[in-house]
Amino acid sequence: MGASGSKARGLWPFASAAGGGGPEAPGAAGAEQALVRPRGRAVPPFVFTRRGSMFYDEDGDLAHEFYEETIVTKNGQKRAKLRRVHKNLIPQGIVKLDTPRIHVDFPVILYEV
Repeated sequence: MGASGSKARGLWPFASAAGGGGPEAPGAAGAEQALVRPRGRAVPPFVFTRRGSMFYDEDGDLAHEFYEETIVTKNGQKRAKLRRVHKNLIPQGIVKLDTPRIHVDFPVILYEV
């Protein structure tokens, strides 16, 4: 659960030029563990957006889950039950973060106790 996108696609954006590849490169574990600019375009170590975890319903309401009330008749008695709605929900989409986060695949230890 929760595999990071860059590892799953085989892309390691923070690889050092001397190491030659991913985190399991033989030269990467040496004394040279500084962040080196990758070949090609520069990739910042921060994440500014994320996928939203909420949904919009037909009315335009935004929530994690939606329920509707249904009336069930059992033994001549009417009862109200809540039934979860799965259809006609639109994902929230991309959400901008208030403060930037550090990318999961950033290979430098930031704090050590």
